[in-house]
Amino acid sequence: MSGRERVLGRVRRALADVPREEVPYEQAVPRGYLREHGDRSVADTVELLAENLADYRALVHRCTDTELPSLIAGLLRRHGSASVVVPPGLDPGWLADTEVTRVADTADGTPRALDGVDSVVTGCAVAVAETGTIVLDGSPDQGRRRVTLVPDHHICVVRVPGQVVASVPQALGRLDPARPLTWISGPSATSDIELDRVEGVHGPRTLEVVLVTAR
Repeated sequence: MSGRERVLGRVRRALADVPREEVPYEQAVPRGYLREHGDRSVADTVELLAENLADYRALVHRCTDTELPSLIAGLLRRHGSASVVVPPGLDPGWLADTEVTRVADTADGTPRALDGVDSVVTGCAVAVAETGTIVLDGSPDQGRRRVTLVPDHHICVVRVPGQVVASVPQALGRLDPARPLTWISGPSATSDIELDRVEGVHGPRTLEVVLVTAR
């Protein structure tokens, strides 16, 4: 018996004499908290997102959908990237202006192989303005979680305003809890006991967020 099976067995035995709750969880737990702080316009919400992303040391760029391929090509060039991970559902037009070597996100890829790739380009599931957070859910345009954790440079495309919400409660309403959710607030960073900040320990050292509007 595995450790997981032993733990689950103990939980089941502990709950054996507990009557089943008839009221669904969504109704049983009161949610009287604010779903949004303040009364902002769509434009103000997008501005707040950009401000909080920058506060977390993400690099924020803006463009139209027609300008996106050239912008991504420029970001890869400035970073000195020779290779980029491409999720299976990424719009091929996003990389149309670059000759950087594409590395497919495949099931047989290894962390060691990913560690040799310079960058990754993904879409996102939703972006939260109040917290400056990007959420990935493993959709085809985002790929497996590991492709956004191992390469040192992540370019994430956010469609504005369709993928931007004001608050975490609003974001949760759009997300499937059964999917592998990755919540990203700025580049990977940690601090030791003396508060010396180190970036890139458990994720990309550089996060570039592109806010794309339809032309």
